Amino acid sequence: MKADEPVVIANGLTKQYGEFTALDNLSLQVNRGQVLGFIGPNGAGKTTTISILVGLSRPTSGTASVAGADCVRDTQRIKQLVGFMPDTFGAYDNMRVREYLDFFGAAYGLRRQDRRKRIAEVLEITNATWMQDRFVDALSHGMKQRVGIARILLHDPQVLILDEPANGLDPAARIEMRELLLRLADAGKTLIVTSHILPELARICNIVAIITHGKLRAFGTVDEIMATVNQERMVEVQLGKADQLVSACDIVANFIGDKDKVSGSETERMVRFRTIRPEDELGDLVEQLVSAGIRFTQFREVPTDLEDAFLSVTAKGSGRDAEKLIKSGAGSDEQDDAVAAGETT
Repeated sequence: MKADEPVVIANGLTKQYGEFTALDNLSLQVNRGQVLGFIGPNGAGKTTTISILVGLSRPTSGTASVAGADCVRDTQRIKQLVGFMPDTFGAYDNMRVREYLDFFGAAYGLRRQDRRKRIAEVLEITNATWMQDRFVDALSHGMKQRVGIARILLHDPQVLILDEPANGLDPAARIEMRELLLRLADAGKTLIVTSHILPELARICNIVAIITHGKLRAFGTVDEIMATVNQERMVEVQLGKADQLVSACDIVANFIGDKDKVSGSETERMVRFRTIRPEDELGDLVEQLVSAGIRFTQFREVPTDLEDAFLSVTAKGSGRDAEKLIKSGAGSDEQDDAVAAGETT
C-alpha cells in the first residue's frame, strides 16, 4: 500500500438512537502512516464513530471502510485490520504479561509457535521485554499502557485506534508513549488517537478532526486548523478582584460585540476573549476597563495552540453551551458507551 493511499474512509456516517442523533453526516479520510487526533468534548460522538470503525455498531446511514474492507459487511476482516486499545485496561488476576499476551494471541488465531515469536517482537517494539514475567495487575498505569499497545500489535493490524493512551501518565511516561506512537506511524501504521491532553496530541498528529454534537466541525492538519483561529486574538485579563468578573465580562463583550467569545473564571479571576480587533484598538478597551474602576494586574495576548483552536471551533459550532461543556468536562460519554455496548451485546 502506498504511503499516500487512504486507509480509513468514512463517508456521510450518521447514527441515530430514536430521535437522538449521535453522529451527523461525518466524513473523513486517514492515509497510511498518518496519525489522526480525534478530539471533542464528552458525548461528542467519538465513541460512536470508533464503534462503527471497529465493526461493533452499524451506522443508520453512510459508509465506512478500513483498507478496503467494509466496516458493516466484513466485520471479520475488520478485526484483522484494526487494533483497538480502550481507555480502561482489562486484565485477569494472577496472570503474567507473557501469559496475558499469549491468551490474546490465541484469541487472534495465532499458532503456538508463531505466538512465542510475535510476543517477543511486540514486547521489544514497546520496550516491555523486561516486564514479561511480572503480574499484569501489579503493573503501574504506564506499564499497563505499553502492554496494552503490545496486545493490539499481536496480529499486526494496519490501523491502531487508541482511546486516551496518555491519560494518567507521568511526564516521563508520556514522552515514552509519544515516541512509541511516532515509531509505529513511521513503520506504516495508521493511528487514530483520542485524547483530552491537546498539547500532547498536537506533538504527534499529522491531522486533526474536531467533533461536537455528532458533527465534524474541523478537519485538516494542525497548521490548517490553527490558521482558522489565528485570525482572532486570544486575550486574557487577570483581575484584581473576583467580584468584578461579571462587570468586566460585560464591558469586554460590549467592546468586541460578541458575548459568545467571552468567558470568565471566578476561581482564576480571569476574563478570556477572542477578537479580530487590531492591537492598537485594544488600548481603548484598557481605557474603558480603567474608567469603569475594574482593577486588573495583567492584560495580555495569548499565543494560539491546539487547545485554543479546539475551544474556538467548538464554540463556533455549538455556541456558549459547548464551551461550558468543555470547561467542565461534563458530558454523556458514559451514556454513549452504554448505548453502543447495549447494541452489540
